[in-house]
Amino acid sequence: MDKFLIQGGTALRGEIAVSGAKNASLALLAATLLNSGINTISNTPRLNDVSTMLKLLAQLGCGYTFTNNIVTIDSVSVDNQFAPYELVKKMRASIYVLGPLLARYGYAKVSLPGGCAWGPRPVNLHIEGLRKMGAELTVENGYIIAKTKRLQAAKLNFDISSVGATGNLLMASVLASGTTVINNAAMEPEITNLALYLQNMGAKISGIGTPILEIEGVDELHPADIETIPDRIEAGTILIAAAITKGTVTLQNVPEKHLHSIVAKLQDAGADVKTTSSSITIDAANCSLTPQNIITSPFPGFPTDMQAQWIALMSVTKGTTTVTDSIYLDRFSHVPELNRLGADIMIKENNAIIRGVKKLTGAKVMSTDLRASASLVLAGLAAEGETEVLRVYHLDRGYESLEKKLSSLGANITRVAGTEY
Repeated sequence: MDKFLIQGGTALRGEIAVSGAKNASLALLAATLLNSGINTISNTPRLNDVSTMLKLLAQLGCGYTFTNNIVTIDSVSVDNQFAPYELVKKMRASIYVLGPLLARYGYAKVSLPGGCAWGPRPVNLHIEGLRKMGAELTVENGYIIAKTKRLQAAKLNFDISSVGATGNLLMASVLASGTTVINNAAMEPEITNLALYLQNMGAKISGIGTPILEIEGVDELHPADIETIPDRIEAGTILIAAAITKGTVTLQNVPEKHLHSIVAKLQDAGADVKTTSSSITIDAANCSLTPQNIITSPFPGFPTDMQAQWIALMSVTKGTTTVTDSIYLDRFSHVPELNRLGADIMIKENNAIIRGVKKLTGAKVMSTDLRASASLVLAGLAAEGETEVLRVYHLDRGYESLEKKLSSLGANITRVAGTEY
C-alpha cells in the first residue's frame, strides 16, 4: 500500500487545471447501458473508482477504451445483467447499474454496495422508487434481484434529497412507459451533467437543475457523447490547500457556480477569492483567517464531501468553530488522526467543535476514507516537520494524481509505493 511523505510549511503558489468529476463520471459511465452503440465520455479522470466501474461494465459485456481521459464505451454486446459482489463491494456507486439494466433488459441482479467504511448509506430510496415503477424486487443473500416487463411511470417523492437515488431513478425512468415525476430531486451539478447526457441520447427530461424532474419515457435511446464536468470537490480541496498554507493559487476549468458555497465561506473567513466564468483565484498570503461555522446540506449548500477539509483548515484558525454534518451523522473518522497532528477537536453527536491551535506538528496518520484522506494531506501541508499519510489508496479513489498537482504548486509531497505497514 502506498503512502505520502509530506514536509509541511510551504505556501502553495501557481496555476492548475481541475480534473473531471468522479461522481459525475460514475453515473455517466453507467448510463451507457441504456443504449446500444458507441458512446464517448471526455474529461474522464483516471481514478480507482472509474477503473472499478469500467471493470463492472466489462463484466456486463461492454467493450471500452480509455485514452487521454477519453472513454469510449461499446454497449452493443451487453449479455449479462449480473453485477457481482467482488466488484460492487469496492464502491457504493456501483448501484448505478441497477436502474439502467432493469430499464433496458427487464432484469438485474446487483450486489448490495460497498465503498467507504463510514456511516449507513441505505439504498432503500432506490428500491422503493423502482417498486413504485412496477418492478418486482427482492433482496436475497446480499443481492438486489429486480424484474419487470417494462417499468411504468410513477410519482416519486423523496423525503430526503439523494444524489444516488435521483441518478438511478432518473436513468430508470427514461425508458419507462409514461411520464415520471421526481420530487425533491437532487440538484447537484453531477445530476445535471447526467440529465444532459440522457437528453443527448434522446431522453425527454424537463426541470433539469431544479428539485422537480419530469421524465417522459421513450421506447429506446441512441448512443451519444458528453464531457464530464470539472470536479468541484477536487477544486474545493485545492482552494483549502492554498488557504491552509497561506498561498496563492488559480484554478482553471472550474465554474464558480458549482463552488459558490465553498468560495463564500472562504471569503467570509477572510481569504481573497476572485472568480471568472471558468476560473477561481485564492490569495491567502496575507490573510488572518477567522473561524466560520458550517452546516453541510445538499447542493447548493456546503457539501458534506468538503466537511473534513474544512475541519482541517479551521484547526489552524484562531478561535472556535463548529462543523455540523446534517447529511451523514458519523462522518468524523478523520478527527482522531487530525488530533494526532496537534489539532484540538472534539466530537459531540454530529458536530465537530474545533479549537484552533497555533501550529500542527508532523506525525504518522492513517486514512480511513476518501475525504478523510484529503483532510490529512491538507493538515500535513500546514504542519511543521514530516507527516506520513498511510493508506492513500482511499485518496486514489477520488483524486487524480493529487500529489502531482500539489507538487506542481510547490508542495513537498512524495508518494512512496508499495509500503508495508
